[in-house]
Amino acid sequence: MINPMDFLAWVRGPAFDIALAVFVVGMLVRLLEIFLLGRRPNYAQARGGEWGPGLRTMVSRSLADPGTFKRAPFNVIVGWIWHVGFLIALLLFVPHIELVKKTLGIGWPGLPNPVVDAASAIAIVALVAMLIHRVQHPVMRFLSTFEDYLTWTLTLLPLLTGYLAYHRLINPYPLALGLHILSIELLLIAFPFTKLTHAVTAFIARWYNGAIFGRKGVRA
Repeated sequence: MINPMDFLAWVRGPAFDIALAVFVVGMLVRLLEIFLLGRRPNYAQARGGEWGPGLRTMVSRSLADPGTFKRAPFNVIVGWIWHVGFLIALLLFVPHIELVKKTLGIGWPGLPNPVVDAASAIAIVALVAMLIHRVQHPVMRFLSTFEDYLTWTLTLLPLLTGYLAYHRLINPYPLALGLHILSIELLLIAFPFTKLTHAVTAFIARWYNGAIFGRKGVRA
């Protein structure tokens, strides 16, 4: 039987190093693939700038337009709920901030633990609701692939294991903490090779679209 302390030491040490290396190298390759594609020369006279419209489009396209909201209000609302909850748990939980500070030397203020705990619980419920909606919706169920369910699982596990560890619902605690860290490492490893990459590339695409329209003098 695996010793919980040995398991925790492994996920904190070699497993974390491997996951971080795969994530960094994988994302660098993906980004290089995008940027090395380049852009065809545009010889038309520029009628506006690119950076301002590009940044504006990054923000505006992150919000659902009225037509999309009208067609799929559940997806928009619940999607925002779980994204915000996930980001709160990831970025504003004090132990996570301390880990970043220890690793990179930078930190920022966090939220009280009960607030992060509540946000995590809400995000878990929202993700489960999204899954139920997906399997019950005929079109979404037909279009869903194995990758969709894999990325859903990999997104849920850090929230779920973190919630279980925080409330000491798995004993012993080193095992619970180890499972939580391992779930994050699995997410990091899969990130560059699945649809999870959209968390980065979506903003690049939005900026690019806004920049193209901005150069033409058209508001995206």
